[in-house]
Amino acid sequence: MASDSAAAAPRPHYVDPRPVRRMVPRDRDEPHRVATPLELFFDLCFVVAVGQAGRELAHALAAGHYGDGLRGFVLSFFAIWWAWMNFTWFASAYDCDDVPYRVTTLVQIAGVLILAAGVPRLFATHDLALPITGYVVMRLAMVTQWLRAAASEQGEARRVALRYAVGITLCQVGWVVLLLLPDAARPVIIPVGALCELAVPVVAELRTQTAWHPHHIAERYGLFTLIVLGETVSAATVAVQSAVDEHEGLGRLLLVAVGGLLICFAAWWIYFARPVHGHLRSNRQAFAWGYGHYVVFASAAAIGTGLEVAVESAVHKTEISETAATATVTVPTAVYLLTVWYLHSRHTKRGLLAQAVAPTTAVLVLACTAFGGSGVLAAGLVCALMVVVGVVLHSRETAAA
Repeated sequence: MASDSAAAAPRPHYVDPRPVRRMVPRDRDEPHRVATPLELFFDLCFVVAVGQAGRELAHALAAGHYGDGLRGFVLSFFAIWWAWMNFTWFASAYDCDDVPYRVTTLVQIAGVLILAAGVPRLFATHDLALPITGYVVMRLAMVTQWLRAAASEQGEARRVALRYAVGITLCQVGWVVLLLLPDAARPVIIPVGALCELAVPVVAELRTQTAWHPHHIAERYGLFTLIVLGETVSAATVAVQSAVDEHEGLGRLLLVAVGGLLICFAAWWIYFARPVHGHLRSNRQAFAWGYGHYVVFASAAAIGTGLEVAVESAVHKTEISETAATATVTVPTAVYLLTVWYLHSRHTKRGLLAQAVAPTTAVLVLACTAFGGSGVLAAGLVCALMVVVGVVLHSRETAAA
């Protein structure tokens, strides 16, 4: 992850016609900084892996294999999210868009596709070989980017880039060693490895911060949230279509479809209701905000997984109760609402009532689980009500100002 100003005086970005350029830091105050076509392509390819993890989780939950399903999802999603996040913050600081940069980014995309191909085996047999291979490909490609940055930097900024390169490399050595250890060692080694990965940016930027761009970062996270929510809608649509083709329970499916759509609309609304880039002023805010998006992205993806399970439950194709199937939607929805409120909304809301809207909605959504088969629709209506209340309160706040 990259943050604040790495060089003492960031140099303004300009279009250099050469195919190979010096990887100098971008200007943190660069005007009109937006996501590039390569970044958008990168996001779309990463969401392929997100969709794969979500589908496998849906199968596991529908069969009642909660523990195995959640473990596989948490692990695979961590690998996807962490590789995406590290590239995003690096690109915000050092994107030079030359040929080596583009090729290295395409290698990272190849890595996530390898990881995605291994997700079914991870869920079915706990086989980590292919997912770790894909992950290491992504991360070692990131090492080459940091080495390029180090070659163009001086002083403490150069040391920051080298600390990133060394830290990431050591972590990848650890993941490869994990494949050689007995399965009994995994419950200890995997959490330690994840903590080491998370610690690399903190250690690397302890003294000097890299030149990320607040508007660009906020846009990149927003775009990935949009794509994940889109994958959620797509997964639910395919599930409904498949169920309709095989069964006659259209009325029950309609309840799930309407409720799920309302939840997705509300999830989009609460995330984009207020701009967040003004909150991203230093590493202290940025690390908490960036790391916290693991929960935002994972819960957004899990909503789609839950809708798949709820659809299968509506046509009696699951081995779990209707209440349990509804919980696969309501629980991630509540987690999403609470996390987005904590990361975004609470920084811009004024007054106790406005602050209480999202947390209260999360509690009510969880309570909707008790409605069983109609719980998804009830949760959707609660989320829609949250949006209406939020709009009314914001209008009053604006008028008072």
